[in-house]
Amino acid sequence: MDQRTRHWDRRGDGGLTFTELGMGTAPLGNLYRAISEEEAQGVLERAWEAGVRYYDTAPLYGFGLSETRLGHFLRGKKRDSYVLSTKIGRLLAAATPQTRDGIGKWFDVPSRKEIYDYGYDGVMRSLEFSLERLGVDRVDVLFAHDLDRFNHGSQAALDAKIDELMGANGGYKALLKLREEGVIKAFGAGVNEWETCQTLTERGDMDLFLLAGRYTLLEQEALVSFLPLAESRGIGIVIGGPYNSGILATGPREGAYYNYDPAPPEILERVVKIEAVCRRHGVRLVDAAFQFPLRHPAVVSVIPGGQGVSEMEANILAAQAAVPEALFADLKAEGLMRADAPIA
Repeated sequence: MDQRTRHWDRRGDGGLTFTELGMGTAPLGNLYRAISEEEAQGVLERAWEAGVRYYDTAPLYGFGLSETRLGHFLRGKKRDSYVLSTKIGRLLAAATPQTRDGIGKWFDVPSRKEIYDYGYDGVMRSLEFSLERLGVDRVDVLFAHDLDRFNHGSQAALDAKIDELMGANGGYKALLKLREEGVIKAFGAGVNEWETCQTLTERGDMDLFLLAGRYTLLEQEALVSFLPLAESRGIGIVIGGPYNSGILATGPREGAYYNYDPAPPEILERVVKIEAVCRRHGVRLVDAAFQFPLRHPAVVSVIPGGQGVSEMEANILAAQAAVPEALFADLKAEGLMRADAPIA
């Protein structure tokens, strides 16, 4: 089965071709529950069979487990037949099972401590370790990972990390060198806050951003300034978290998740209204949620995670769904979507 693709080439060097349905591999790192090697490979096989050719991973996901599992799967595949992104910003140090990070979040994973490092040497070392775990000669895209207030605790702490990346001997210099030498095709950041994307775009020559949860059926504030800026510079956007942690896939049921926590009443109420509009058009909520970000010209791929084959099947269906423009027009008419959101 073929997936629809989008070609991105802001530097005129041939660029990259992304499948509109990509695969986020945090769940393969045993996020929230352990899955077997067989299950992990089964999900990857199903995605490949369905034509998915863009895979995103990170050292953080299962402290190397996601990269290792993905590497096992990609062995034997022609390197030019898929697009691969991973991340920099954390190095992994050995720890004991008692002192490791991620207890209660990552299950049955190597015992490691995360060390944030957005410096020049940190980027080079991180890439070297990732290449070993993945078993490949190169990755296509490197994203600076988790430059968010959420991760670093305050705006001041985040600003210091951004300065570490963009400073005289920062990771930005390493990313430029790797891109110039053709080791990577592109770089940017993988974050949960669009404001960081805007800051980095203003401070450097960024290619692509992986923006999780911030341009969805529920949230379009990134249209205020960042997305128009990205479009004007030819920057591509990969959309992570298109279902806002679940609620746009499950619907507004009791216990539905939004932004990694149980959804508050006002979000549940808003999703009830959005789902009612979808129902009028005979469209599943999850299909509208997947297809909406793709209406923006800067978006190159949408990468929902899939921990089991059934979740992957649901994503494949959503990627193939036909959603009428009239549905989005009705959401705008009812004040459930920003008036400036592209819907054609």
